[in-house]
Amino acid sequence: MSVLPQSVQRLIDEFAKLPSIGPKTAERLTFHLLRSGGEDSLGQAALGLREGLRYCEACQNFSTTALCDLCSDPARDDNVWAIVGQPLDVVAIEKTSLFKGRYHVLHGVLSPVDGIGPEQIRVSELLKRLENATHRPSEIILALNPNVEGETTALYLSKKLEPFHIRLTRLAHGLPIGGDLEYADQMTLGRAIDHRREF
Repeated sequence: MSVLPQSVQRLIDEFAKLPSIGPKTAERLTFHLLRSGGEDSLGQAALGLREGLRYCEACQNFSTTALCDLCSDPARDDNVWAIVGQPLDVVAIEKTSLFKGRYHVLHGVLSPVDGIGPEQIRVSELLKRLENATHRPSEIILALNPNVEGETTALYLSKKLEPFHIRLTRLAHGLPIGGDLEYADQMTLGRAIDHRREF
């Protein structure tokens, strides 16, 4: 079972074959193309990448079907959700093989300086998902980057999630402040998941 749609993974694999392009750079290039919507020449060349892609109706990650592979997997733990900023964060966490719960992808974080408020990220989808859930999680991990924007988003979400009376946790420190999840090595990220704390 793949974390990403086959077309996305195929482009990552192709980028990784290029000289001086490692797996993480290949992932970043692919997701840059997805975000740019094909507005540059490289994006035009890879325009076929978006064909058939949509947002998962549950977690909001990229998918080619109504529910992505992770959301349709009955073996995942419905009691624990991880809220992440970007699809690449799902990839990074899945590489640890330690998290078996569900995800919600915000597709951004709050950044008033850049004009990014709650309406520009997928907070309303998260709240609707929780309101309509037949089985609400007992824990939500705010798995956001440990920088100003990530902290601001975590604080905002903690207020919004208060009425649901769900235990909120954060990834343990050990990740560098100001760093990004996608750059963390698997051992550091795995340890951060294992030693998460109350928000």
